[in-house]
Amino acid sequence: MILILLLALSAWLLSLIFPWWSLAVPAILLGAALGRTGGSSFGTGFLGIGLLWFVQATYIHLANDGLLVTRIADLFSLPHPWLVILITVLVGGLAGGFSTLTGYLLGKVLSQARKTV
Repeated sequence: MILILLLALSAWLLSLIFPWWSLAVPAILLGAALGRTGGSSFGTGFLGIGLLWFVQATYIHLANDGLLVTRIADLFSLPHPWLVILITVLVGGLAGGFSTLTGYLLGKVLSQARKTV
């Protein structure tokens, strides 16, 4: 739970300055440092970034009375505007999950390399 909140907070702070893909930096670092297993690392990254992107997309949706989400849904011929938010959460969750999994696997490889030297 702490890893999810720490990941969401650090990714949010980086997104204020850098592009969206900067979420990979804290995800990789936290996955390498605090990841326990591959599955839990992926799940933690998916939930942390997915939750962050859900909050941000919902805030934008509510701030402009759903105008932007409705127009994007019309552009892609989606039947409901909330599907845009769902797809946004899935994309962010997958990016966060794979980034955290990459960090976990990188940490595992580096720890094995230290043992063999």
